[in-house]
Amino acid sequence: MVKRRVRMGMVGGGPGALIGPIHRIAAELDREIVLVAGAFSSDAKRSIAGGAAYAIEPERAYPSLAAMLTAERGREDGIEMVAIASPNHHHLGAARAALEAGVAVMCDKPLTATLDEARDLERLVRAAGLPFGVTYTYSGYPLVREARARVAAGALGAIRKVVVEYPQGWLAGKAEGKQAAWRIDPAMAGSGGCIADIGVHAFHLAEFVAGLKVTRLLADLAAVVPGRVLDDDCQLLLRFENGARGVLLASQISVGERNGLRLRVYGEHGGLDWQQEQPNRLWLYRADGGTELIQAGDASLGADAVAASRTPGGHPEGYLEAFANLYRDFAGLVRGEKALLLPGIEAGVRGMMLIDAAVRASRDEAGWIDFGQSGSGS
Repeated sequence: MVKRRVRMGMVGGGPGALIGPIHRIAAELDREIVLVAGAFSSDAKRSIAGGAAYAIEPERAYPSLAAMLTAERGREDGIEMVAIASPNHHHLGAARAALEAGVAVMCDKPLTATLDEARDLERLVRAAGLPFGVTYTYSGYPLVREARARVAAGALGAIRKVVVEYPQGWLAGKAEGKQAAWRIDPAMAGSGGCIADIGVHAFHLAEFVAGLKVTRLLADLAAVVPGRVLDDDCQLLLRFENGARGVLLASQISVGERNGLRLRVYGEHGGLDWQQEQPNRLWLYRADGGTELIQAGDASLGADAVAASRTPGGHPEGYLEAFANLYRDFAGLVRGEKALLLPGIEAGVRGMMLIDAAVRASRDEAGWIDFGQSGSGS
């Protein structure tokens, strides 16, 4: 059966943007969503240029989100969802405007610039009752979903330790270019730097796969590069709700590293090891010394991994396909279907709770602090 394509508008993602084109490719990969409009920049000329680059109708490249929502409301083929691909400080205002206009929202991470904003947005989402997703992209990988399923099925026994690391090196020196500039500016990024940009990805991945919430943490964040205000290097010790210990390392000053996200989960009877730069392999370690290599496309994969896969074994799928899985899940939500693995407002708020707690605890040298009892992630 051919599924109806959901009509999407985009906020941000104009000329020079990194994530905007990725959102567009991911959204349209399965032909369940189509980009038809956008407010691609606060500068009208740049927004028009963005629309031309995405090959949408010229009159549907708008000078502002407000203009887009007003005009699209009057069209029979108007947008049904908005993808927010702008810097963090825009997220709350853009999401609020869309939700109040009756338009579903897919928001880039982190959810907002501050925890207070995230709480406000959570209330708006609850009141609106509309689909809302957050692009924690790595939860879309087939083998990440397979790892989650195996942990939930008890393959590792009771979880004892979780280690997640996300080293990058691209901000080890002077921050150059548009993508770097806003990430180190508190007015645009919010209170967190590295912890907000990639630390929340690592945090969500750990909780998503382990199926456990963090309840305590000890944080050590630093702005290593001279003159920098926001953190660019982070170390966190974690305690999970079942008593398991954890470690989260996130860094953007680790020279030579590219996108080294890696997750290891250890239980009574075994361990799992997944690396984003080799995403089609998942290692399962057994207490008896045996090792199993689980690969994308294997006949042994469970339903969640199979549903997230598009090609036979030996044909690698990667970041864009994982991103597309979130959009495919979201399109289902808009059409009234279930999307149980799509990160939603709870996961977004929980990420903001992590940023707020880690920044404050590190600044105050507070040692171990309680965390997360007032919120839950998905």
